[in-house]
Amino acid sequence: MVFQLLEKQAETHSRDQFQLEKLKFLQNYTCLDRQALEQFVQVLMEAWEKGVSPEGNSTNPSNWDFSNSFFFAGTVVTTIGYGNRSPSTVAGQVFCVFYALFGVPLNLAFLNQLGKGLNAHLMMLERWVQKEGRAQVVQTLAVAVFLTTGTLLFLVFPPLVFSYVEGWSYGEGFYFTFITLSTIGFGDYVVGTNPNKHYIPLYRSLTAIWIVFGLAWLALVFNVGADLMEKFLQLKWHKPDLSLAEGDTTKLEDEPEQPRNSVLLAICIQEIQAPTLHQNR
Repeated sequence: MVFQLLEKQAETHSRDQFQLEKLKFLQNYTCLDRQALEQFVQVLMEAWEKGVSPEGNSTNPSNWDFSNSFFFAGTVVTTIGYGNRSPSTVAGQVFCVFYALFGVPLNLAFLNQLGKGLNAHLMMLERWVQKEGRAQVVQTLAVAVFLTTGTLLFLVFPPLVFSYVEGWSYGEGFYFTFITLSTIGFGDYVVGTNPNKHYIPLYRSLTAIWIVFGLAWLALVFNVGADLMEKFLQLKWHKPDLSLAEGDTTKLEDEPEQPRNSVLLAICIQEIQAPTLHQNR
């Protein structure tokens, strides 16, 4: 419902604006009719779906040079899947399936080992802290340093680079950063896809490396957040149980002779069954 309230009006405005632009185009070029224009729009849509930018000409950089291919391979094994580029040949599609079949588990294993390495360093820090006798203070400081450093390296500074290179605003760069590292990958913002810009060869390769380490950091943050939420919910769920238990205890103290109490019944059943079990033995 929230997305509907936020996005539906903007979608309607964009659709109306697009139809208005088509009408203006037909008025300026009277030699074309609506059917010819719709066919041309369909050609543009098919080209876009195949990863070919309608802008520019045939001299645009290839979508499958080494840098772009390396970046695409990274989005496959990390399961981001922007959707703006995909194999169009049967051989490429078959290879992509087998590559993902082996690459995704290997990437998960790598991230797992990376997480274990971080946990090992944290355990060493914890042992050292326990010896010093300042566990609470240093643990809090370590968590703060971990979150602050990771936030700066993976969420704050990268949008500055992307906004400078891609011509985005900082908000758009931050949006791309979070959507990428959380593996949502809508594909509305992707680095290195503007045909009017000249990118250095290592730009997308370095971005792929940043994604891998950013995934490991954000996964740890999500795990910590999930654990905290789980503990909070458990405490919240246990509060009614504790109140009920306290109420039952009070009831037992106030009315010790009531046979209807389930706790007393359970105790009686155990006392009855105990000699029977002893005799069977």
